[in-house]
Amino acid sequence: MSQVHDPEPWRSRFPILQDTTYLVNHSLGAMPAGVAKRLADYAEQWATRGVRSWTEGWWTAPVDVGNVLGKIMNAPENSVVMHQNVAIIQAMVASALDFSGSRNKVVYTDQNFPSNMYVWEGYRKQGARVVVVESEDEGIVPTQKLLDAIDESTLIVPISMVCFRNSYLQDVKAICAKAKEVGALVMLDTYQALGTVPLDVQKLGVDMVCGGSVKWLCAGPGAGYLYIRPDLMEQLHPQITGWAAHADPFAFEEGPQRYAQGPMGWLHGSPAVPCLFAALEGYETILEVGVQPIRDWSIQLNDTLSENLQERGFKIHGPREAEQRGGTLTVALGEDENGPAFVRALEARGILIDHRPGAGLRVSPHFYTRQSELEEVAEALSEIRNTGAWRELISQSAGY
Repeated sequence: MSQVHDPEPWRSRFPILQDTTYLVNHSLGAMPAGVAKRLADYAEQWATRGVRSWTEGWWTAPVDVGNVLGKIMNAPENSVVMHQNVAIIQAMVASALDFSGSRNKVVYTDQNFPSNMYVWEGYRKQGARVVVVESEDEGIVPTQKLLDAIDESTLIVPISMVCFRNSYLQDVKAICAKAKEVGALVMLDTYQALGTVPLDVQKLGVDMVCGGSVKWLCAGPGAGYLYIRPDLMEQLHPQITGWAAHADPFAFEEGPQRYAQGPMGWLHGSPAVPCLFAALEGYETILEVGVQPIRDWSIQLNDTLSENLQERGFKIHGPREAEQRGGTLTVALGEDENGPAFVRALEARGILIDHRPGAGLRVSPHFYTRQSELEEVAEALSEIRNTGAWRELISQSAGY
């Protein structure tokens, strides 16, 4: 039997926990205190080393940092490259594909994050045939329904591992197996999963993985990641590119792109160095804690909270079973209840969560969350509903 996780040793590393019940980790993970030093070190390097900084870690940061993040998903060395965000990453991948033939189908679900949908919709002009598989009850897409949409004409399946509205954990093993069977690629968006749900890209055999570091990785904005299966990395070349991806960038050659080998060939312009350096603190913390202990603690906390809330008359939106759910518990509200007002009422009590239309309140404990904090949330939600305390805040909107 595994040892029960103890959140206490980790709490002092996160300043916001000293005066806030922080349960919005699906949106923005708490900042580790060590980030301040990382950024100070970056500033000191810039101040004292100047232009020499480019050859002292700045230029290779997208791959160096990618190698640290890659350990969280068991990626081979030099198979992860860092970018600013997932929209750029998905656009780069799309630009490397050929939609002119009969294999031009792009399959995903209506539960994908909208930003990603916008990217693929834009490639209809390039010949992409986009098929969006519709969800059913409570935003869940039955696995077989998605598998049936993946056929020999499918080029790529860019899907979310965990859906952002209801935290539904898709059966990615089955999806990857079906795609491989028909010769299609899978790009897994793990934005809502990595850092709280275990992932082994080599065992899974997935072609590509992308995501960002804002949430469960506690690594802040501006640090998106792209894993590409090493053999595939040399086969595909994005048309969205730039000088950092050139085989000899400081030769300043004219003419067509001459791609660097390996992950550097999947860069574009100059990297967002401070964001990458800051992100390291989060990655190293997640590696120190371990994703499996994080997952086990998350399931324990969410199962207990779910039971507590249902006893108080609340309904859970989305998956009920832990093995079908990521790190977030989504709490449904009544038709006449205003989600953003509930969020503000909780914020006034020092509790941070958020709300999404068509889903409900999203509550996300992490490895530094105490069991007692979730009991506090359940009690506060019940009081806010029973007293109608949310009504006076209905004109205010939640910005997160």
